[in-house]
Amino acid sequence: MKKIECVIMDWAGTAIDYGCFAPVAAFLKAFEEIGIRITAEQARGPMGMAKIDHIRELFKMDGVSNVFKEIYGRPWNEIDVIEMNRNFEKYLFASLSNYTDPIPGVINTVNQLRESGIKIGSTTGYTAAMMEVVAPEASQKGYTPDYCVTPDGLPGGRPYPYMVYKNMIALAVPSTDLIVKYGDTIADIREGVNAGVWTVGVILGSNEMGLTLQETAALEPDVLTMRKKDVRQRMINAGAHFVVETIEELPDVISQINEKLSVEITNRK
Repeated sequence: MKKIECVIMDWAGTAIDYGCFAPVAAFLKAFEEIGIRITAEQARGPMGMAKIDHIRELFKMDGVSNVFKEIYGRPWNEIDVIEMNRNFEKYLFASLSNYTDPIPGVINTVNQLRESGIKIGSTTGYTAAMMEVVAPEASQKGYTPDYCVTPDGLPGGRPYPYMVYKNMIALAVPSTDLIVKYGDTIADIREGVNAGVWTVGVILGSNEMGLTLQETAALEPDVLTMRKKDVRQRMINAGAHFVVETIEELPDVISQINEKLSVEITNRK
């Protein structure tokens, strides 16, 4: 019987770094260095993309491009993107190891999935050099996927599907029907949709929520409900097949997908 063989997980905001704060802080500092104040909400907008692509998207925003022109008397260009990426990496590498704690529930759920024979792949907007910091730190804390793909050397990062396909090849998964892409950003959802795999978004701890664990716990119940509803709808609008609040719900979602796969095979007979 056909069933899910692989879950491909994002890193920051999905597996580690509750709320996805490491890149946000670095983006804010890097832009402030050139005299432009961006908000955390702006910084989070393109999250999940390869970081240099993320920077291009930030420069395109009206509240950034027009301020840049006011300060420097010209439109921004690719040289500015490269320089900004250099500054961003400077700030990110200075703090990256501090943002590698696994999100609650991740380790136990990943172990549960592995016990059922599911492989754990991963994709990320981080570069290979960044993952050389992140992966060992996360591993020491109990989280180690079977494979990790970065955008380096590929035709493009998210929302393109290439990182998913590279996982598929490395982990010997014979069909996109047997893969779940699990992530916390709209770019994650679009990556999964473009790859033609089952796509699951997660709400709590996500970049889309943008809150620490403590901030989440402190929200009034009705406010938290509205925030979760908003994130869920954005992920569904982006094409997610399922949206869960936490990773603990993922095994049940996989069971539902396996049932759909079983029904599909039965209907073909």
